[in-house]
Amino acid sequence: MGEVYRARDPRLGREVAIKILRAKYPDRLQREARAIAALNHPHICAIYDIGPDYLVMEYVDGVPLKGPLPHAEARRLATQIAQALEAAHARGITHRDLKPANILVTPSGVKLLDFGLARLADPDDPDATASIAGAVMGTPAYMSPEQARGEPADARSDIFSFGVVFYEMLSGRRPFSGGSAVAAMAAILHEEPRPLDAEPELQAIVARCLRKSPRERFPSATELLVALELGETPAPESQSIAVLPFANMSRDADDEYFSDGLAEEIINSLTQIPGLKVIARTSAFAFKGRNEDIRKIAATLGVSNVLEGSVRRSANRLRITAQLIHAQDGTHLWSRRYDRELTDVFAVQDEIAAAIAAALEVRLSVQPAALRHYTPSLPAYEAYLKARHHSARNSPESLQRSRECYESAVMLDPGFALAYIGLAEHFLQLTFGGLRSSHDAMPLVRAYARKALELDSLLPEAHAMLGAVAAVYEYRWKDAEQLFGVAMAHAPISPQVHGYYGYFYLLPMGRPEDAVGELRRALAGDPINLMMRLLLADALRSAGNYEDSSAEYYRVLELDENYWWAYVLLGWNHLLQGMFAEGLHLAQKGHSLAPWNAIAGAVFAAALKATGDIRQAEEVLLPMRNAPDAYGAPRGLATYHFLCGEIDQAADWAGKSVEQRDPGIPGLLALAPFQFSTEPQNLRASVFICG
Repeated sequence: MGEVYRARDPRLGREVAIKILRAKYPDRLQREARAIAALNHPHICAIYDIGPDYLVMEYVDGVPLKGPLPHAEARRLATQIAQALEAAHARGITHRDLKPANILVTPSGVKLLDFGLARLADPDDPDATASIAGAVMGTPAYMSPEQARGEPADARSDIFSFGVVFYEMLSGRRPFSGGSAVAAMAAILHEEPRPLDAEPELQAIVARCLRKSPRERFPSATELLVALELGETPAPESQSIAVLPFANMSRDADDEYFSDGLAEEIINSLTQIPGLKVIARTSAFAFKGRNEDIRKIAATLGVSNVLEGSVRRSANRLRITAQLIHAQDGTHLWSRRYDRELTDVFAVQDEIAAAIAAALEVRLSVQPAALRHYTPSLPAYEAYLKARHHSARNSPESLQRSRECYESAVMLDPGFALAYIGLAEHFLQLTFGGLRSSHDAMPLVRAYARKALELDSLLPEAHAMLGAVAAVYEYRWKDAEQLFGVAMAHAPISPQVHGYYGYFYLLPMGRPEDAVGELRRALAGDPINLMMRLLLADALRSAGNYEDSSAEYYRVLELDENYWWAYVLLGWNHLLQGMFAEGLHLAQKGHSLAPWNAIAGAVFAAALKATGDIRQAEEVLLPMRNAPDAYGAPRGLATYHFLCGEIDQAADWAGKSVEQRDPGIPGLLALAPFQFSTEPQNLRASVFICG
């Protein structure tokens, strides 16, 4: 397609690569290249500039990927490739020409090239991912069957090509060979590759990637990552669904809480069906109010089926419409309208769940109605839905309204266990957000979780919350282990429980690799939960994997460019790696977005000191210095001294943070426990916590 030159940019004093294309860019390709240039990922070669017939790209000093490799090394590099694909696919970008020549191996890992010639999904153009003019484009030995037929290619085409590359990494040979391009494409369309000489787990991953039908492959790069890192193969894509928030068609806009709540309750019912992957509320509701194409939503969430609907409420009458759509071709698998009394809302939820199971041919072990542990009174249920609605907005004002609605729910129906869980979750959210001290909030978390268990002893979320309290507030690690064991004992395990177990127990216990596994499992069911992805990045950093940790922070910023925590923690990563100028830029951005947060101030101050601006660093620290007993200030000062390498001072402030029972301090100690235990006087905080 062109020639590549190594060049030097005299303005910025850096080496670059310039690709001169043989044909000029059409307008659409320019728009796509600009979108791809927004990708900021450590395993993707960056694009710096574009012109009518050229690209200016990052210069990567590496060698093309080549097999065979030791299986552990092949798996490590394959994981990095999958991470890059995950980031691209989240932006609707399909590579379409994944092959060893486009993957350079450097001392720090892989770099994917030629994203500048990828395709960007366009909701207004159904064939936006198809080859130009229906032509077959790509490298024959590595293209997917649909590419070989000149059909539209989506993210699952990249997953097929990934399988070809991974096969070659493991074996040193291509899975589909032929003496010509036509013979190679014929083999891809009609033949199966020779068996691999690899452990069964890797054989299964490659085989799933190389399925002829896109529906039978991994539905997303996120699911592929789960298999690579945890050895777990997700359910087939046909057994996966996302339930979008139902549209509120009522005259009263305030009835939106009810339409949202109906969708959430259907999600809860569907998660009880064995073998069905259901995307959690956090990720499914991220598309609320956005006019996104169904195919893009499905690709982002890693599902093939989407349920959407509407609710019209008039006095005590409901009109509910629901339709199940297969995203790949837009066909309606099932649809129905319900005209019912308000008191029938629970029966409607159960009927929709059962109808979806039948349409997807998923086995129902019991009827959905039997899965509901308790049917609350209708007024209490409405108060609960309002509480959930306000909680999702996550502002101090909305959190206060949420608490009031939860309290109304338990007053209206004292036997409603889920309302007590909501109150426990509310206070846990407050203390981790620094809005209320642990000594105030954590006893309330414990009390409300225990009350919920008195009413329903099987609620895993209640056991997980008690496990979190026992771990990061009471430091009763044996009790925490037992409580999390109970929470994890009954399927299905929710993303929330996986996340709590990984971050509140495994990470502080010095098991970061296991914590990474649990957080990956959480994200498999809740792929665009930004806070969960931040926790995963924290766990990766604690495991010493700064590169993958930074990749996760960048992924968060791709989903929300103003998510201040990601800037702060990404700056933290850069400081730990000695990249002070980059760390300062990121930390300054995070601090500007959250000047009130102690950790944001601590990381910014540490970056200022590392770059020689000690005076401004002290100005940033002044609020913490002036109020050292304020909740959160000791952890902020411990973080600052830790990042500056001042371990004695860090240990002193960590000890004060322990006295506050700041739930973030065990994670700080887990990040680098050896730094807090090199001298006897530095042991007190870590010994007190770890017992």
